[in-house]
Amino acid sequence: MLYISDETIDQWIKEDVPYIDLTTLTLGIGGLKGKIRFTAREYTVLSGVEEVLRIFTKLGVMPIRSLPSGSAVNKGDVFIEAEGLAASLHMAWKLSMNILEYSSGIATRTKRMVDKVQSVNPEMTVLATRKSFPGTKDLSIKAIIAGGAFPHRLGLSETILIFKQHMVFLGDINNLAQVIQENKAHACEKKIIVEVETIEEARLLIKAGVSGLQFDKIPANDLKLIVAQIRGIDPKITLLGAGGINGDNIEEYAHTGIDAAVTTAMYFGKPSDIGVTMEKI
Repeated sequence: MLYISDETIDQWIKEDVPYIDLTTLTLGIGGLKGKIRFTAREYTVLSGVEEVLRIFTKLGVMPIRSLPSGSAVNKGDVFIEAEGLAASLHMAWKLSMNILEYSSGIATRTKRMVDKVQSVNPEMTVLATRKSFPGTKDLSIKAIIAGGAFPHRLGLSETILIFKQHMVFLGDINNLAQVIQENKAHACEKKIIVEVETIEEARLLIKAGVSGLQFDKIPANDLKLIVAQIRGIDPKITLLGAGGINGDNIEEYAHTGIDAAVTTAMYFGKPSDIGVTMEKI
């Protein structure tokens, strides 16, 4: 689904176990064999499972059974079970639980938003912004994909997305329209998306040949009227809604006719509640 390097996995382990597990060592239980189980305590869309299994392998823990990322589980469902020495199980335990709880929390919130949108407009997409916490992008992107959404943009190198902050250096919207017309040839394989605030700006940019328009913090009822007008000008242009869209109001935006809702909401919220148990074997 998404490649995460061995170097990254090793860094996660090293961060949590810089040298030894002092507790397990001093208790003298490290050489005993045991079994570990991860169980959902609530409805959860899983993410991070494959990374946990790779952590197990690196630490000498043998997976017995597991469900893949993207699977939906209910309260009481066991979705990972593995065996190994107590020293290995304890090194893997909390790191694995943290990955699963935070990643699955994002995936679950994403899935709920996607389901709401699909119930209204199956053609509309949910896009996650690049506002994930620095250092967590690998797991965050994997989680939103597991939940059924797509990344809006993975980084500044990927797409041309023009904001009002860029306009500070360009002058006004007329200058931007001229720049777009002059420079489309330099990025002929890329879409040019511009964030706009008014229908007048939209008209000018459509004439200049912009690929898509993004509307920020426009109430759903107002955006629906704007979308209808723009579709009358150019029925094929890509239209995005952004700013303040979340799990509580995304259904309203699904009724507006936009092609995609751009949101950060899936990144913020409580982690999934996952239980971990061990037993001696």
